[in-house]
Amino acid sequence: MKRFSKKLSIIAKDTNNYLKKILSKKNNSYLVRPMKYGIFSGGKRFRSAIIVNTGKIFGIDYKKLIAVGSAVECIHTYSLIHDDLPAMDNDDMRRGKSSMHKKFNEFTAILAGNALLTLAFEILSSKNLKLSEKVKNELITTLAIYSGFSGLAGGQYFDLSYENKKVSKKKIIDMQQKKTGKLFSFCCECAAIIKGQNFNERKILKKLGSDIGLLFQITDDLIDFKGDSKIVGKPTKSDKKKGKQTLVNLFGYKETLKFAHNLKKKINKKIKKYGIKSNDLKQSVEFILDRRF
Repeated sequence: MKRFSKKLSIIAKDTNNYLKKILSKKNNSYLVRPMKYGIFSGGKRFRSAIIVNTGKIFGIDYKKLIAVGSAVECIHTYSLIHDDLPAMDNDDMRRGKSSMHKKFNEFTAILAGNALLTLAFEILSSKNLKLSEKVKNELITTLAIYSGFSGLAGGQYFDLSYENKKVSKKKIIDMQQKKTGKLFSFCCECAAIIKGQNFNERKILKKLGSDIGLLFQITDDLIDFKGDSKIVGKPTKSDKKKGKQTLVNLFGYKETLKFAHNLKKKINKKIKKYGIKSNDLKQSVEFILDRRF
C-alpha cells in the first residue's frame, strides 16, 4: 500500500501543477485567491487517481487524464465549499483549515465555488486538451448531467432534506449514489468516452464508478462515526448530531462495515475482468477502506 500511496501522491502533484498553471493565468480577479484556497487545501485528488487508473486499462495518454481529473477536482471542491455553508452543513473546518466562508465570507464562498464549477467546463472545452470536439462535447454533457439536479446537486438536496427523518436503506443508498457516486461514475466512464467505447462498456464503467463512490461515502460515514477529528481534519460524530441519514445511523457501525466489505468484494470482482492493467484501480478500492478511522 506504501507503493500505491506514492503513486497517489504523484497523481495529486501533477493534478495540482496542472491547476496551478491554469490559475496563474487568471490573476485579474479577486476570486482567484479564494479559489486557490479551496482547490489547494490538501486533498488527496482521489477522483483524479480513479480517472488515471481507469484510463490505464484503456491505454489513454496520462496528460489527458490529468486534465480531465483536474476538471473533476474543480467540481468536487466547489461542492465541498458549498456543502460547508451555513445554509447547508454549516461546518467551520475542512481538512484541518477554516472552511471557505469562515476564512473569507459567505458570498465569497458561494462565488468562488461557482467559479470552480465553471472552470471545470473551461478545462474540458480548452483547445489545450487534445481530444476531438465530439469527445469533448460528450465529456462536458456527461459531467454536467452527473453534477446537476439528477446527480451531485440532487443528492445534496436529499441529504439535507432527509435530516432528522426516518428514511429507508434504499433511499439512503440512492441519495449517496447521487451525492458522491455520480462523480465517481464519470471518473470511470470518461475512459470509455475518450476511447469511443460502446454503450454497454460505458454502462459497465458507470456502474463500477457508482459503486466505488458509494463505498467511498460509506467509509466517510464510518470515519465520521468512529474517527479521530485530528486525523480527519474536521469534527467527527457530526452526522448523528445533525440527524444525517446514513447507513451507520440506520444499521450501526458493525453492520455498515460488513456491508462496505461486501461491496468492496463486488467491486473487485468487476475490476478483475480487466486483467493486470487494472491493478492500480483495484488498489484504489483497497485504499478506500484502508483509510484510518
